[in-house]
Amino acid sequence: MNVAIIGCGLIGHKRAKNLGGHTLLVAADVMMDRAESLAKQYPGAIAMQSWEAAVAHESVDVVIVATTPDNLARVTLAALQAGKHVLVDKPAARHFEELDSVIELAKSKKLKVRTGFNHRFHPAMRKAKKIIDSGEIGQLMFIRGRYGHGGRLGYEKEWRADPTIGGGGELLDQGMHLIDLSRWYLGDFVHVDGYVKTYFWQMPVEDNGFMMLRTRKDQVAWLHVSWTEWKNTFSLEIYGQHGKLQIDGLGGSYGTEQLALYKMHPQMGPPETTIWQYPGEDQSWSLEFKEFVKDIEQDREPDPNASDAQEALRIVNAIYERTVAAVAGGTK
Repeated sequence: MNVAIIGCGLIGHKRAKNLGGHTLLVAADVMMDRAESLAKQYPGAIAMQSWEAAVAHESVDVVIVATTPDNLARVTLAALQAGKHVLVDKPAARHFEELDSVIELAKSKKLKVRTGFNHRFHPAMRKAKKIIDSGEIGQLMFIRGRYGHGGRLGYEKEWRADPTIGGGGELLDQGMHLIDLSRWYLGDFVHVDGYVKTYFWQMPVEDNGFMMLRTRKDQVAWLHVSWTEWKNTFSLEIYGQHGKLQIDGLGGSYGTEQLALYKMHPQMGPPETTIWQYPGEDQSWSLEFKEFVKDIEQDREPDPNASDAQEALRIVNAIYERTVAAVAGGTK
């Protein structure tokens, strides 16, 4: 298939490297030098400044949307209108209502929209899902998760600090991954509580987000995301009635990715422990695109899709509203 990538920053480059034999035909970015920088790495690729022209290109089969959040939904919608399948990076929009028309159009035109929650494709996450689905650790009780980094000099002046571009702060950034993983493992949440706060960075969006999410079965996800995590951290603990799974690290600056299974004995006491480590290059981007190709070839609904992004965004919006209400009511 021929692919157009809209947004030629860091994520755009990662996407281009993981097309699995498919062809990068168009690289588009409002900054032409960035489009040209990406296109020149792939023989035959065309650089464009107009994303509208890129998604409408008659030879393009698939559009990957890797822009800032303010453009994700509208570029996706335009690509669907042009008859293209779309892989849109998280959060897929700034607000859940921006995805209403995307979901409706994809359904009416029978086109595929996959949301780029690439964390689902990390080996430790996928191994954990298999163990959970096998019933080995019993019925799940709760999840405890932490995810964060510390930013860099000038972070408060970047686009992420502008709510008109990013839609929010850390909750809408890394928080979306923790929400999606928790929904993947536990299912839908019927009760949402939480709070966001700007503790350190001088910006109008939050640098820390705290969540307490509960399913209909009273399973809880207790989550914290932070832009003041001075040592990059990823930790996800999944508790079942017969054992615990613990995922630490994502590779790179987050440390070697590792999954630990702590399985309880009938007599209790110290658990039986098994540890898997996953050093090496991050394959999640490649695996995710391969699944997207299967979505198209097998005419199946992507998982996760735009509706999954919308549900995660509903949770983010609910926590923002609760924070506003708490501050206004003097109960912060």
